[in-house]
Amino acid sequence: MMGMYLMRMIGDLGQYHQPIPDFLVFLGWSKLPGFWRPFSSFPFALLMVILLPALVALVFGFLAFRSRIRGVYFSILTQALTYAGCLLFFRNDMLMGGNNGFTDFKFLCGYDLRNPATQRGLYVGSVLLLLGTYFLCKWLTGCKFGKVQRAIRDSENRVLFSGYATVHFKLFVFVLAAIIAGLAGALYVPQVGIINPSEMATDKSLEAVVWVAVGGRGTLIGPVIGAVAVNAMKSWATRAYPDLWLMFLGLTFILVTLFMPKGIVGLPAQLGGLKHRWLTARPADLAAAPVLPKAEALVKSNRK
Repeated sequence: MMGMYLMRMIGDLGQYHQPIPDFLVFLGWSKLPGFWRPFSSFPFALLMVILLPALVALVFGFLAFRSRIRGVYFSILTQALTYAGCLLFFRNDMLMGGNNGFTDFKFLCGYDLRNPATQRGLYVGSVLLLLGTYFLCKWLTGCKFGKVQRAIRDSENRVLFSGYATVHFKLFVFVLAAIIAGLAGALYVPQVGIINPSEMATDKSLEAVVWVAVGGRGTLIGPVIGAVAVNAMKSWATRAYPDLWLMFLGLTFILVTLFMPKGIVGLPAQLGGLKHRWLTARPADLAAAPVLPKAEALVKSNRK
């Protein structure tokens, strides 16, 4: 949605110097399609950034949760929905840029996106969104709502027997996650400068899973640390070994799952546990060790 607004802000500064996006000119359009026109307004585009993801999550989540779909089956369904959307937006007749998507952004609310000050402002906005999301999730997990969510995670049937409507709890979290993702995407697009349907491919979702696994599952700060660590590795690997990046990603996920089940956040506790076991095992090992002949003779002489 934000990409559509940014494309409208290009105006007649595109390659074809027409008041409509270049890809529409290439497809033979002489005027703007009707559903594009409201996106000339930034408030409307921002509203759609929030409402459209929330609506899709609400409809899909309600149908899935009401049918008691959970676990790996729910993951497969969400991936299938995302991939279907990816294939749909690849089509040129969707009038959403096709394979190339949206690019060549120039202005956001009158500010030049090529200006370093504008980029700094977007970066600050991203940090504020991250902090706001963190504290919101921290508050949610610390109140009664969070306790019910943890109970649903551990045993949904018990929560159902306690009289709670688990569908409503799970649906709220699913819709909230969609809204946060929409806002993050709205900040991502103008900073990166391009958005196309490949961002909806399944490998992007798998990367997010790796972020959580590397940072630490079951924590709020863990996914943030994991995202920074994995993307730093991606920046290095895609320059040094561009053909091997996906192999690095898969190997990282396997190693973390096998040897760091609690991720980077749980690494200090894991190392502390190993050290404690090593220290407590030393006296038993010394007692079980064989006594040398000279030492044994010395012990006997001392006893006499």
